[in-house]
Formats: sequence, C-alpha cells, structure tokens
Amino acid sequence: MTSDPATGNNEASCSNGDARYGLPGAPFAPSSTETYVPMASKKTEILQIDLMFRAFCDRSRLRILNLLRDGELCVGDVVESLRVPQPKVSRHLANLRKADLVTVRKEGLRSHYSLASPQTDFHHQLLECAMTCFQEVPEIRSDNARAAKIRRSGGCCSKR
Repeated sequence: MTSDPATGNNEASCSNGDARYGLPGAPFAPSSTETYVPMASKKTEILQIDLMFRAFCDRSRLRILNLLRDGELCVGDVVESLRVPQPKVSRHLANLRKADLVTVRKEGLRSHYSLASPQTDFHHQLLECAMTCFQEVPEIRSDNARAAKIRRSGGCCSKR
C-alpha cells in the first residue's frame, strides 16, 4: 500500500502489475493518462485472442481456413477437399466457429461455412498472415486445387 503525503490518497499497488490487462498488483484506478477499459471487456478480448491462437495451432484448422479464403463451402466439400473423416472436419469447424474465425449458414440439414469478417485489426492481420505464409505449403496447395475443382463442379450439395 502506498500513500501520497500531499493528498493523503492511499492506493494499493505493486511494481509488477498492469491494470490495462487486469494483472495482479496493478493500481485499482487508472492514472489520468490511461483510458479506462472495463475489466470484463479486456478479459473477453484476451480470451478471444487466446481462442484464435489455439485455432491457428492445428494443421487441420489451418487447412480449413485456407480452403475458405476462396469462399463458402459445405462440410461435405471440406471433407472431400481435405480427404479426412467428416467427424474430424466438423470438430475442427466447431473450434473455428467458437474462435469467431468462421461463420455457418444452415440450409436444411446442410451447413455451409465461410470465413468470418474480421472484427478487429488483430483478427484481420492474423488471417492475412496465415493466408500469405501458408500458400507455399504443398498440402495446402493440393487442398486448394481439390477445392477449386469441387467448386467448378458445383460441390456435393448440387449433386443431391
């Protein structure tokens, strides 16, 4: 606990905290030069960034994100493009949806996925980085070639 003898104000603080991120030891009130951001809002933002990083830590999810950069695909088309089982694709799509990286559009029993519009600069830069950095990966190039062929044929939903 520190106190200012001139004003008599007592302020709980520790030298290694940061109020902007809700870290312990930070002053309870922001200084006059800081903008107050509600703790719940900051925690939500940090959790969302954490979810995005976790989503980007899996090879299958990166492959899915790269497929969706060229537009919407139904789950069956993603399965065919990646050549992996449908339950695995659905699980990864659920993780991407939870991280707000993809959106889903339902059409009867079918689900069509597309990249979510970036809501923050961080989200935009993360997607931009992934789309640029992974284009030369042979597996992703093969996935994209299969997806392009599927799109030209109208996809699995047009065959039913």
